[in-house]
Amino acid sequence: MYFFFLILLLIAFFSCILFYTRKKRIINKIKCMDKCQKCAVLEELVKPFGYYYQCQCSFFSSALDAWQRKAGYTWLYDYMAPRFKMVFDALPIYFDYQGRTWLIEFWKGQYGINTGAEIGIYHADEIIEEKAYKTTLFECASDEEFLTCSLVLCDGDGDCVQVCQKHWWITAFLTGRFSQPYDLYMKATLTFPNREMQSAFIDGMYRAGYTRQDLILCGLSLTFTFFKPKQTSYNLPTRFWRRLSQWKNKISCRLYLWITKPFQSREDRILCLYYTLPGAFRRLLQLHRFNKRCHKKRCCYRGRL
Repeated sequence: MYFFFLILLLIAFFSCILFYTRKKRIINKIKCMDKCQKCAVLEELVKPFGYYYQCQCSFFSSALDAWQRKAGYTWLYDYMAPRFKMVFDALPIYFDYQGRTWLIEFWKGQYGINTGAEIGIYHADEIIEEKAYKTTLFECASDEEFLTCSLVLCDGDGDCVQVCQKHWWITAFLTGRFSQPYDLYMKATLTFPNREMQSAFIDGMYRAGYTRQDLILCGLSLTFTFFKPKQTSYNLPTRFWRRLSQWKNKISCRLYLWITKPFQSREDRILCLYYTLPGAFRRLLQLHRFNKRCHKKRCCYRGRL
């Protein structure tokens, strides 16, 4: 028995030596890279996941040709999200325009070890009834239907990140930050192609609980601040999964910061994670509510609360 424990101690000892030796080589490798090289490596690594890295501001954002575009959107993505450590506040705005029901949705919260926000633009093939909203698979906007969107995401400490682009799905994800959704607020701006679509969207905002005083209009642009959903309540299983996932996310963020010592910049930490634990790096980039495991199991409505 003592011999067995001695063997285990020796294995643990040599494993620690190998780990720290390898970690030292990784640290030296990253320190030898300049910022342009680091950003180029990150761009290459994240492209297959449907994202790109904003090197100047140090956050991940979604690419125009992201694979997620093929998945569209349905309510089940939101419903299943907490089970995959994505805990956010969601604000879906439904409205009818030019013979189709449109959905522009806003999200802010915690995505694993990332604090982030999103704006997504979708539509159905026809006008659908309100009772069918949760069972409809919405398609992503086509190239001709892109809207110029901007979001400013701020936390309770006043730290903010901003992204502005003509897109179907704009996002900003800050790696290594832990936040509660209710501590975040998003200032969102949308620019519409005409008054008709803008008016239809405003009607959808009213139905979601917003008032005229909550909206700022400037020409065809509309700006509002998203603090928390005005008409959202979570059932017991969803509340359980949200709390459990946030507990896991908080621990994961602390582990990430510990593993990626002694680096301070976000790109250095992300590269350190990639070279140290490639599997954990891949999980870092599973930022979308459409989950392949859910898809393979044929979740209802073809599968994000």
